[in-house]
Amino acid sequence: MNSLKFKLVIAYDGTAYQGWQVQKTGTGVQELIEAACGKMFPSVKRIHSSSRTDTGVHALGMVAHVEIPRAEFKMPAGRLAIAINSFLPDDIRVLSAVRVPDAFHARFDATGKQYRYFVWNHAAMNPLLQNRAWHFPVKLDVKAMRAAAKLFIGKHDFKSFAATRTYEMESNVRTLTRCDIKQSGANFTFIIEGDGFLYKMCRGIVGTLVQVGQGKIPLAEIKGILASRDRRVAGMTAPAHGLVLWKVFYQPPRRKDTKKTKLD
Repeated sequence: MNSLKFKLVIAYDGTAYQGWQVQKTGTGVQELIEAACGKMFPSVKRIHSSSRTDTGVHALGMVAHVEIPRAEFKMPAGRLAIAINSFLPDDIRVLSAVRVPDAFHARFDATGKQYRYFVWNHAAMNPLLQNRAWHFPVKLDVKAMRAAAKLFIGKHDFKSFAATRTYEMESNVRTLTRCDIKQSGANFTFIIEGDGFLYKMCRGIVGTLVQVGQGKIPLAEIKGILASRDRRVAGMTAPAHGLVLWKVFYQPPRRKDTKKTKLD
């Protein structure tokens, strides 16, 4: 084996970036991490991520993998995250970097993801959450929103809640295993977990739930909106800055495969 593979867990404030991916115009988070790796390991040109995030969206648990030639890796493995961070701006951090088997792939091995969306529901915005939460000054009915959130759990076609792309998706069916709302005073946290997400799907769901809480969309209409497969009948798309990619899930290694996947 001529290279070492590492799994990176990455956090970033997306305010200043045009999303995760390398961009033709503007700066993506991926570009800066690749540049940081390239300064230490000249052969590293690309890292591969589990997900994409849009302009202004944040992450606490983005996962990516990088392959580094053995000949160029001249530090203790435990120092890799610190070394990469020394070349990154303060709003991007590699939280951990651990060796993984050659077969690991950040995207294709992911079994699910959790997103969290934050809403500040008070007449006055909390200035400490200015770029972290959607300020919604109209009082929300949390009971109605929680009842509506339960209707999203399960396997559904989520086309009504996804923004249109320039290409047609092969399938808009996804399975949500969790969709609930936590409240702490004026702070609402929408927790959405599933096996995959369409373009702006989380923000479409949150925008719709908020309009249920506002009384603009009746609870009884949610099932019909799902069935319609028509984005025009669902609620608004919540702003990007309230959304965080919280965690990416992977199956734990199987015990019987321990010897086969041992890292040398």
